[in-house]
Amino acid sequence: MSPPRVRRPDLGGPFPEHIAVIMDGNGRWAEGRGLRRVLGHREGIRSVREITTSCAEMGVKSLTLYAFSVENWKRPRAEVRYLMRLLRTFLIGERDTLMENDVRLSAIGRLDSLPDDALVELRRTEELTRDNPGMRLRLALSYGARTELADAARKLSKDVLAGKLDPDAIDDETLRSYLYDPETADPDLLIRTAGEMRLSNFLLWQASYAELYVAQVCWPEFRKPELMEALASYARRQRKYGGLVLDRPPTKPIPPVSSERP
Repeated sequence: MSPPRVRRPDLGGPFPEHIAVIMDGNGRWAEGRGLRRVLGHREGIRSVREITTSCAEMGVKSLTLYAFSVENWKRPRAEVRYLMRLLRTFLIGERDTLMENDVRLSAIGRLDSLPDDALVELRRTEELTRDNPGMRLRLALSYGARTELADAARKLSKDVLAGKLDPDAIDDETLRSYLYDPETADPDLLIRTAGEMRLSNFLLWQASYAELYVAQVCWPEFRKPELMEALASYARRQRKYGGLVLDRPPTKPIPPVSSERP
């Protein structure tokens, strides 16, 4: 089966190949409506479906969703149990949508921490979608960026002690090869919902040069119109990766450096 026809919008600027999302505000959305927090998580699944489908249709190569952090295990046990049941339901219920859109699902994080029934369905969905040629959807589950870096350092140090790796040859690409998923390109655009201005221990290594976009709406309200606003914002930006843009003069002259004290 050929992949769905890509309909990439022309926003007058660059288009991100990899989008990462911190899906924040599910519980807040529910509480603001007098509902139980868990109902916000259930409504958030609708946003996952719409954003995943929209990104696949527009030709995004990778979409990474921060679904459950290592810190989330500290939440009330009843909420954690519900989230794990919801994860299992999502993995089973969204298989047709993933297949229809040729989306390949994978996951990063300490996946062995997941309940057995959820992990089984995760592996089944990964296997089912393994050969899909379209967008890659990565779920960050039991994930924390500091944990990922600690795990990478642990594996790297073992290889050094075993004589497999010369410590003097270690550089950033060496460390990258020990991360959970070194093959997927770094995110170009990192979106966070619910108006929060923090990274929350998400992809700290990979998002070093990602463009940040903060949406004021909570995740259950983040749908295709809000995604298009984020993409339009990204299209207006000029990525420099710490360098200078040399194809245009600076907007203001740079004053000479004076040796005199003010």
